[in-house]
Amino acid sequence: DNYWGQDPSMWGKLPAPKYLAHTIFKDNAAGTTALAAGEVDVSQQFNSNVQDLWEKQGLPISTYLPEPPYGIGASLPTAFYNLKSPGLDQVCIRKAIAIAVDYPTIIANAMTNQSATFEQVPRSLMNPTPGEQAMYDHEAVKDLQWVGNDIEGAKKLLDECGVVDSNGDGWREYNGEKLSYVATCPNGWSDWQAAIEVVAAAGKKIGIDITTNFPEWSVYQTVVTKSDAPLPAGYDIFMMWSAGAGPTQPWGRIRNLLSSEWIGLPSNWSGNWGQYSNPEVDELIKAIPNETDEAKLKEMYTRLVEIYLTDIPSFTLMYRPQNFHTVNESVWTNFPYDGDGTNPPVPPLDLTDGWSIAGLYNLELVQQ
Repeated sequence: DNYWGQDPSMWGKLPAPKYLAHTIFKDNAAGTTALAAGEVDVSQQFNSNVQDLWEKQGLPISTYLPEPPYGIGASLPTAFYNLKSPGLDQVCIRKAIAIAVDYPTIIANAMTNQSATFEQVPRSLMNPTPGEQAMYDHEAVKDLQWVGNDIEGAKKLLDECGVVDSNGDGWREYNGEKLSYVATCPNGWSDWQAAIEVVAAAGKKIGIDITTNFPEWSVYQTVVTKSDAPLPAGYDIFMMWSAGAGPTQPWGRIRNLLSSEWIGLPSNWSGNWGQYSNPEVDELIKAIPNETDEAKLKEMYTRLVEIYLTDIPSFTLMYRPQNFHTVNESVWTNFPYDGDGTNPPVPPLDLTDGWSIAGLYNLELVQQ
């Protein structure tokens, strides 16, 4: 009683709303419908074509940034390869699929432009924020980066490594077997599903048969996070997340994506779900927390980016906000937005995480 609503460190008052209610919807479409109806004040989900809610429907809805990508890119939704699947243990096949993917279509259609493009922010292991982008040598890895939709380059790469269509059926073979994969992500995650469809389409353009399957999350999460055995059939290419912004980044994200320490865990929610192993990567990950020299750290991070873009055990499909932060101001107003004058600025973390809780103290009821 002497702290909440009293202590100066807690603004000397209580938050404006008395209660917080967290509603979970069956899919993104249901969540967007509720947001448009004013049943949701702050939406932390992907809302397809979010700008239509105010531009076409005239609703009192807005995002943290008024223009694309509408949020601050912080995480890297990633397609992981099952490195035990026949052929996916070969870098040339992994690279061919990755460079053939039409990322502009993923960003324009799957993400409805709620992501920076790979022309704007070339791929690495870093998120788009200036702080992380400064932590590796862009020039040193520029020849390894790709923007996608390179169908001819992918075909040439496969031809050069002997992965060809030997029987004229339109599909390439490796070790005498047709290259056939299943690409997957959870059902109802509409932006991820649309992205996986683009990955499958890229395969067909270069002679690799990739079909899609979308299990329910309750099934998907139990399969993908079991790292003490090979992944089962149907999980050749699969999507998972990466860490967003935070005090341990980008080191923490890189550790999650590439460290072999996660292999063998019966319940692995940390990362490296494709079970990639590289001793040099492991050594760099161990060394970085003990290094304080900024120049040396930049060298180490650059080397990790170089290895990642060379071995391609997984590949980023888009940039995604730390949290989606779309607000409906039909009941409450004065939510955080870029340039709102708060000092320090209240981040777009839905008023429930870290300093974003400060936003609860700035809310005002709309006069009915």
